[in-house]
Amino acid sequence: MNDFTVIGGGIMGLSIALELRKQFPGSAIALIEKEPALGLHASGRNSGVLHAGFYYSSDSLKARFTREGNLLMTAYCEEKKIPLNRCGKLVVAKDASELPGLNELLKRAHANEVPLFLISENEARDIEPRVKTYQKALYSPSTSSVNPLDVLKSLEKDASDKGIHIMTSTAYIKKKKEGILTSKGLLKSGFVINAAGLYADKIALDYGFSQNYRILPFKGLYLYGNEAPGSLRTHIYPVPDLKYPFLGVHFTLTAEGKTKIGPTAMPAFWREQYDAYHNFKGHELLSILGRQFSLLMTEPSFKNLAVEELRKYSKRYMVGLASQLLKNVDPLLFKKWGRPGIRAQLFDIKKNKLEMDFVIEGDAHSMHILNAVSPAFTCAFSFAEYIVKKLLH
Repeated sequence: MNDFTVIGGGIMGLSIALELRKQFPGSAIALIEKEPALGLHASGRNSGVLHAGFYYSSDSLKARFTREGNLLMTAYCEEKKIPLNRCGKLVVAKDASELPGLNELLKRAHANEVPLFLISENEARDIEPRVKTYQKALYSPSTSSVNPLDVLKSLEKDASDKGIHIMTSTAYIKKKKEGILTSKGLLKSGFVINAAGLYADKIALDYGFSQNYRILPFKGLYLYGNEAPGSLRTHIYPVPDLKYPFLGVHFTLTAEGKTKIGPTAMPAFWREQYDAYHNFKGHELLSILGRQFSLLMTEPSFKNLAVEELRKYSKRYMVGLASQLLKNVDPLLFKKWGRPGIRAQLFDIKKNKLEMDFVIEGDAHSMHILNAVSPAFTCAFSFAEYIVKKLLH
């Protein structure tokens, strides 16, 4: 009999399991993962950017968790000697129409108590000589990069060392009175925490939650460059459209100092559509097409977004977009797509809109993390603390 069972072996599931061990030291904790290893979906395919927390409105959970999460993850990487690239970030404007967007992000940063500085075009070039911006830019010194696989490997070892029972190749099948039925049999449990990412809504429905929500997946791709490490000094991001939970095509520096362009936010047609026909599920295709159609009908600009994203399958087009942010971008150096990731974006089926913030539902028997999307990797430790504190009250 487990006191707690965590469903999902990504960054969120691991962080919650470890926080449970901290707060309930004598408890029996199991973590189940349907794949043969942990972190094979969003967590292991993450960009590795540790965000600062200035994109989000001050009343959101994202704003609440990102600043603290950045500090906690940074400290963890330092303690475990996980390489961290403290490269910072520039947010640049293409023209005068984007200057109000810079000002809005600066206001959010101040409200969220996040360090962010409005700098001149010349000051931006001092940080990154190749940058293109109109008159001003924002500089975020606390944005950095880490290899997400290094973090996941370290957390898995921590969990194992602390007696958390990790069960891979163990898929959730359905809720039972005594616990949960898995592909390896009945797992008795006192409390269930659902951190299943792309399937979190389906599991939550078994417990009577996620009535108004369904997952609407989006595929993210990065185009990797062959520029020598050090050719770019900092992340370069555009001013985002704050109506959507995507940040636009940007330059990202990896923990090793290599450059990549992306990500896309292409509509996916089933939950794990990493490649053209990978893990095809017809029933998911039909339901997701229905949600996409519903969004198109209520949000006309989504059509433009979808068309724009499909154009990004062209490497030339992606490099062209990125070249608006940076000088001397050689298309011949950006030829290799990285592993795609799927964003488990939550869709409100009653209001026909994409959910912008984290969403959590639960009761005295279970808790369900329904929208742990970016910047959830950054927020993992602070988010986990919040989840477990809710169980203590």
